[in-house]
Amino acid sequence: MTERTTFFDTPLTQLRSLGPQRTELINKELNLFTFGDLIQYYPFRYDDRSRYYTISELMDSMSSAQVRGRLREWCVEGEGPKKRLVGTFTDGTGTMSLVWFQGIAYIEKTLRRDGEYIAYGKPQSFSGQFSIIHPELENTATSSASEPGFYPVYNLTEKLRKRHLDSKAIGKVMRQLLELSWSHIHETLPADLIEKYRLISKRDAIWNIHLPQNQGWLKQAQRRLKFEELFYNQLRLIKNKLMQKEEFPGQVFRDTTLMKHFYNELLPFELTGAQQRVIRELYADFLTGKQMNRLLQGDVGSGKTIVAFIACLMAIGNGAQACLMAPTEILADQHYNGLKPFADAMGLNIGILTGSTNKKRRVVLHDELQSGKMHILVGTHALLEDAVQYKNLGLCIIDEQHRFGVAQRAKLWGKNETVPPHILVMTATPIPRTLAMTLYGNLDVSTIDELPKGRKPIKTVHKFDKHRSEVFGFMRQQLELGRQVYVVYPLIEESEKLDYKDLMDGYESMQRAFPRPTYEIGILHGKMLAYEKDDEMKRFLKRETQILVATTVIEVGVNVPNASVMVIESAERFGLSQLHQLRGRVGRGAEQSYCIMMTGYKLSSDTRTRLETMVRTNNGFEIADVDLQLRGPGDLTGTQQSGVMDLMIADLAKDGPILTAARESAQAILAEDPELVLPQHAPVRNQVDNVRKHGNNWGRIS
Repeated sequence: MTERTTFFDTPLTQLRSLGPQRTELINKELNLFTFGDLIQYYPFRYDDRSRYYTISELMDSMSSAQVRGRLREWCVEGEGPKKRLVGTFTDGTGTMSLVWFQGIAYIEKTLRRDGEYIAYGKPQSFSGQFSIIHPELENTATSSASEPGFYPVYNLTEKLRKRHLDSKAIGKVMRQLLELSWSHIHETLPADLIEKYRLISKRDAIWNIHLPQNQGWLKQAQRRLKFEELFYNQLRLIKNKLMQKEEFPGQVFRDTTLMKHFYNELLPFELTGAQQRVIRELYADFLTGKQMNRLLQGDVGSGKTIVAFIACLMAIGNGAQACLMAPTEILADQHYNGLKPFADAMGLNIGILTGSTNKKRRVVLHDELQSGKMHILVGTHALLEDAVQYKNLGLCIIDEQHRFGVAQRAKLWGKNETVPPHILVMTATPIPRTLAMTLYGNLDVSTIDELPKGRKPIKTVHKFDKHRSEVFGFMRQQLELGRQVYVVYPLIEESEKLDYKDLMDGYESMQRAFPRPTYEIGILHGKMLAYEKDDEMKRFLKRETQILVATTVIEVGVNVPNASVMVIESAERFGLSQLHQLRGRVGRGAEQSYCIMMTGYKLSSDTRTRLETMVRTNNGFEIADVDLQLRGPGDLTGTQQSGVMDLMIADLAKDGPILTAARESAQAILAEDPELVLPQHAPVRNQVDNVRKHGNNWGRIS
């Protein structure tokens, strides 16, 4: 063991200021066991106690304020839950109240009449007088009175606070630990990066993240530690990608004769510039002799499917087969029906395999796959069955991959015995660039950020519940034009029974407003069996129903070109990306489409931002960025298993520029020195070795 790994591996019991009982509590409550664990337990915010305010300077808009004054008197007022301790606090410029609702007996014992105190908390005025509820109160006569400065606030539990382990106490422990650690903290970034980005040293950063000298030092500490965290996050992802490319060969698809024939002779429309760019990126991958692992993201209706078909042609034109896996039967059917006319025109054999495929057809499909007669197979999880064997599978396309497990995706890899197939993952859920770098940093990312020519943007409006009759009138106009309408209700697990009642009430009100036989209304929700959902969706596709009342089960997927209106009930209860996905169910045909978001009047500021964003733009990537700002990365689909949640200080919603710089730096170092053997990269090599040996914890510090 090296000196520094021994030091940062030291158990917290060795800190004199903690003792065994409090250490055990920190072990249990915060999952912190060593010096290294604690020193990386960063504050989540800071109290600005760098200056004192007078009572006359206080304002309601202040999030907090620190006032020095005298406690003239106090008394207990009220009874029961309204019982409170009220102190009169004055500083020569005015008087305010200090109020406690809890711990009254204990607090009253500690108070000293006419004693000088520092009161800290959120000021609020009532009838012209300011008060602070549950202030932090320090007696200036004691030696423990705080100096002005920025004070760290740590994320702690109630059990810790009851044992007097509050942020102030943790701060004192941290000071002792930092003093012990100072000589053991070594630089972890190359000198040229520190100079290029004007970063402070690792020692200064660790000290000032816990005990900032002032706001300037705090900002520099945060910037340095965020850069370092993201640099090593990206270094790991990029290194894994490079190793994957070296380790896994891929078939070379050089011959483009088949693709060019389709492109020049049979393609019924002009590809967008973005589609053409992505096709060039795919072809470049197919020439490398390494396995492709590429994410293709594009907004709803951007034309990912035709790009996927052209990728299939590149594989087939070089003697390989292709498969496309979708998460549901109805989506698999949609892909199959969309691709079959193109495949037929090219004289290619395309098949579909789902849970509904009968045994006789399965036998034929299996034989044609093994003999090589089947060129493209579309399907669901059924593609993963052991009986599905190919003559030469060269390309796997996975649609909406976040709905498949890792093990399922890995099983597709094993469908070719000699060389693993190329992997193209498609998603219609736009991913903000910063999140994509971290979620999919080990994949190459292609983006179709342009809609086909002539596609009309969906007109989106926000209406309050009182406008329902106006909305119904508009729906009737559209229905008379032969269009179809979705009406979507939220279904949130915590209130499932209530939501189910709302859905059924909505269905009944639709039946009253749009009576049979003039209108046929379908209903679709999560409690229905799979075949019932499919049947209901097929009825809507065939125009047997004009209105489909549904929950969010329609969020991903099905293409109904004749549906031109999406009404979203209780739109305030949907996330922004979910609203955008629902809107994407319309606008699939040539006619103008509409999205109407219905809400009550009481809306939070975040909800208003979501609705205003939807009305303002149809751009899924812009919407994804706003969603990331509102919700943070942890709430977005699939991030829990991605490593995003391991970030201790960086915030992907706010630190995009730092992430970009960190990624570019990691790429440059690995391009110059893949094995990290150059002397100037010794700090990086040592850090990577530490993480490899000891896991991704205190190795980041030393």
